Amino acid sequence: MTNDTPPPKTGLHPVFTVTNIQHKVRVLDGTKVTYASWVRLFKLHARGYKVLSHIDGTAAPKETDASYEARCEVDAHVFQWIYDTLSDEILPRVLEDESTARAAWVRVENIFNNNKGARAAALESEFNAL
Repeated sequence: MTNDTPPPKTGLHPVFTVTNIQHKVRVLDGTKVTYASWVRLFKLHARGYKVLSHIDGTAAPKETDASYEARCEVDAHVFQWIYDTLSDEILPRVLEDESTARAAWVRVENIFNNNKGARAAALESEFNAL
């Protein structure tokens, strides 16, 4: 009796095929490219390249899990994507040595969501001054 089951595929993860994320997701600067637009584009590509779980809060495997090291490698690429798509003004506010893609994602989110009220008040004041 022969085993006709093919061996599992150990091909290249799709994330490794992206050579320049800026060709797919524009640089977030907060003016030309807004946070909301950047998030939509980034998530679209993260889903397409099967890495959405690295930014959406999905729990990572435990360090003892066999898939942990491979996930860390993919996470490093997603982490680089985030850094590569931030403007020179935003990047220093997010940059951190030891981190994960999810932690960087949350730091960017906090930059734009924490000042929503102040930004709205400033825009309203500017509008009223017109």
